[in-house]
Amino acid sequence: MRPLPDIEILVNGILNGDIALLSRAITLIESTHPVHQALAAKLLDRVLPYSGKAMRIGITGVPGVGKSTFIESFGMHLIGLGKKVAVLAIDPSSNISKGSILGDKTRMEQLSVAPNAFIRPSAAAGSLGGLTYKTREASLLCEAAGFDIIIIETVGVGQSETEVRNICDFFLLLMLAGAGDELQGIKRGIMEMADGLVITKADGANVQKAKSARSEYARALHFLPPHVSGWYPEVSICSSIDGSGIEAVYAMIEKFEQHQVSNGYFETRRKEQNLSAFRRLLREVLYQHLLSRNGLKEHISSLEQAVADGRQNPYSAVLDIQKTL
Repeated sequence: MRPLPDIEILVNGILNGDIALLSRAITLIESTHPVHQALAAKLLDRVLPYSGKAMRIGITGVPGVGKSTFIESFGMHLIGLGKKVAVLAIDPSSNISKGSILGDKTRMEQLSVAPNAFIRPSAAAGSLGGLTYKTREASLLCEAAGFDIIIIETVGVGQSETEVRNICDFFLLLMLAGAGDELQGIKRGIMEMADGLVITKADGANVQKAKSARSEYARALHFLPPHVSGWYPEVSICSSIDGSGIEAVYAMIEKFEQHQVSNGYFETRRKEQNLSAFRRLLREVLYQHLLSRNGLKEHISSLEQAVADGRQNPYSAVLDIQKTL
């Protein structure tokens, strides 16, 4: 095993904006080794008072919508405004090998070398919502390191987007125009969770299609109830190639933040994020604890085989496990 990292060195490095030590700290919190997890908990406790000041933006959308291209254009715009931008890019990974292409740094050529930007690709490995289990914790470290905007790019392959919304302040849904009947592509659940929609690739011959799609989605949103905070999601169009519309997207997010802060809902949502993280990690820890009990892991394996073979139904198998607890 490699020498254990010094928590004091990591904390001081993070607070001083040392990117190399920030990367090492994120690697530590992503580790599943029990010793590393204990150190990660101490590290997070130390930096927690210095976090919470950044705007957390979750970005999702179907593959091909241009998430990485949009994030690069958006990120460069933010840097031009004097912001420090961290991108936690969740890459698709294999459920077989757990490997990942981790190509976001090559796709974001300008942003990856910008002085006030930090890009951290991580493998999703089947996590719900296209998120790694420690994405929220990684964002806290980035906030403590002085980043003003935390962008979380998800896989966007139709998994549960609830996990995305539970760790961000603003949930941005990217959509394509000209892919058939616009309303056919609307999924009510994700539309209700979105704080804003952006029609991408609004350039060249596609501009008019993007404008038409904006109108369609705006009408659809009109029939949905407003968010609990009273915010009505807005729809915008942009081109990540020529940068048109990017400024309007950030204006939408600023308007949202002002609205949420003024009515107190911003703080409420942050509290919900904290509780969601606690409950998610608690479920994970309790599950691992159960598996460590004598004989239970083997018992579960035998029940899994019985379910797979059709000798027992999943419901009775779970009840069988419940009786042994």
